[in-house]
Amino acid sequence: MKRGMIVFLNGTSSSGKTSISMELINQKEIPFYHLSIDDFLHNYNEFIDRKFPDMEPTREVDDHVVAQIIFDPINSLYCSTIKLFSEMGLNVIVDTVIDNEKWFNGYLDVLSDHPTLFVGVLCSKEELIRREQTRGDRQIGLANSQFDQVYRFNEYDLEVNTEELNSSECAERILSFIKSDKEYSVFKKLGERNISVS
Repeated sequence: MKRGMIVFLNGTSSSGKTSISMELINQKEIPFYHLSIDDFLHNYNEFIDRKFPDMEPTREVDDHVVAQIIFDPINSLYCSTIKLFSEMGLNVIVDTVIDNEKWFNGYLDVLSDHPTLFVGVLCSKEELIRREQTRGDRQIGLANSQFDQVYRFNEYDLEVNTEELNSSECAERILSFIKSDKEYSVFKKLGERNISVS
């Protein structure tokens, strides 16, 4: 049995990754499992809130320290789960934000030998801000703060622009690429270069 393919969507918050993911899941030709880093973080926070509802910290912890203690290990578990699904022959959609060199190099180390289709989900800063304002559930400016880090890549197996195409059309582009049997090797090449995204 072949390893499952990994569709790795690279885009900022509000770029349209989750909407594309839902379209890919709902189509019937190729089965996919959607793995979102947001779900991993949400489940952890929900566990803490449910298990310790009255917890009141006695000192403040810097966000950088929280990231090292909690977010780095959760991201490592997330990455390992993607690999496990692929090893089990299951196709995976990766829905995360690559704005951290350490995390991305971790993805490259773990996944570059797996069949990974690297997809750039593109969107302008102006449109991202408009979407944040419309959604109302994202911090205004979050996508803009991620923009330069996330989009410093100029090499993808496939690019989709969510200003020009709706989520269904983007998903269809991805499916067409997969069914064309074109080689997708950019992620492997990035792994071999040990790219820096700092």
